[in-house]
Formats: sequence, C-alpha cells, structure tokens
Amino acid sequence: MEQRESILVVDDDPQLRELLQQYLLEQGYAVTAVADGTAMNRHLASHAVDLVILDLMLPGEDGLAIANRLAHGGHPPIIMISARGEDVDRIVGLEVGADDYLAKPFNPRELLARIRAVLRRHQKPRGGEPDAPEGRTLKFGPYQLDFDGSRLYRDGQEVGLTGAELSLLKVLAEHPNRVLSRDMLVDMLKGYERSPFDRSIDVRVTRLRRKIEADPGSPQYIRTVWGEGYLFSPKGGQKPDR
Repeated sequence: MEQRESILVVDDDPQLRELLQQYLLEQGYAVTAVADGTAMNRHLASHAVDLVILDLMLPGEDGLAIANRLAHGGHPPIIMISARGEDVDRIVGLEVGADDYLAKPFNPRELLARIRAVLRRHQKPRGGEPDAPEGRTLKFGPYQLDFDGSRLYRDGQEVGLTGAELSLLKVLAEHPNRVLSRDMLVDMLKGYERSPFDRSIDVRVTRLRRKIEADPGSPQYIRTVWGEGYLFSPKGGQKPDR
C-alpha cells in the first residue's frame, strides 16, 4: 500500500483543528493536529511530516518565530494561515520561510489546492538519501541543480532550500538567459493565485539570492532586469543589469 503524505496542523482553535483534520483525512492524507509550538516540537521529534499548516497567532511561540526557526534546518514545507490577511503579514510570513500564506476565513477546497501545489513543488524521492544528484541536472558555478529530485547541491553538499525557493530556481533554470516578468513567474509557479499587488516573487528571489549568491546585493546568477523582471544567468559574470 502506498504511504499517505503526512500533514501536521498547528492551530490553537480546537474547532478549526477538528475541521481541518477531518477534511484532510477524507482527502487521503495522514493528519495530526496540535495546539501550539511545544506540541509541534514533540511531534516533529518522532514523526516524519511532509507539510505543516501553521497558524500565525499561537500561544507562546508565534507562527512567525516557528517558521523562522524551522527554515534553518531542512524543515518540511509550511503553509501559514492567519486571520491577519494584510499584504505586510503575508510578505513577512513568506520572508521568514513559509511556502504559502492563506488568510482566514478560507474555503477548505482552496487550502487543499495549495497543499497539493506545495507538495508537488517540494516532492522528493522517498527512501535513503542519494549519494549524488541523478536524472536531469544543471551545473552553474559551484552548484548542481537536480530537477527530478528537487535538490540543489554545492560542491556535493545539499543546500537547504524551501520548496518555494526550489520551485522558483527550477523555473528560472529552465529558461536560462531569458527575462521572465513577475506575471510570467506567478503563472508558472502558482497560477491559481494571482494579485496585481503580489510581491511573493520578489520575496522568494530575495530569499534565494541569500542562499546561492556570494553577494546578494550584487547577484551573478539571478539578476534583476529593471522594469522587466528577472534573468537567470548560469555562467554568472559581472555584466551589469540592463
């Protein structure tokens, strides 16, 4: 029997926890629901999790602090949920490491669509860790991007990227030396969610640059083409942006 993907819901609202747990169980996922970061830590210490649904406002350690902490250690992807739906809250959530952000109240079917999209972007082969990247790969600088395994390596060591960061890098790498506008990137990454004021692409680019560029302020690989979008240059170089 195929192993079900595992979801951990972290929310202090008992009614919402029960609703989400029941709904996602009916959709075929293995689901555990807990009320706070302490219970989350206990669960993650002994269970493998494919995705975390994380409330922003929690007792004790809040969702932003939890996402920031998890982002520094090979965490499962995170979908942050919150009654605070302002752009600044969404942007901050993405900046600290969440893969997606959904404002309450929301339709469970929309959450399901986002879960499926995030899991697809973050999908990795089950089983043991590979000794080296396999399948379709791209080398740039000291890096090797494994498209099929959704992993990035630097000098043979895996670089800890979130699913959102990996999905962005793969899209850019599949269109080398071509300017991709923000609208094009939004369509390629998450066409079901679109806003004329969507800054999530810029947030992802900033996060990705911090992890792969020697000087994020003067990037060689992911370059800004002012007024047009972003360009991935596998050969790097010092040529200034247009």
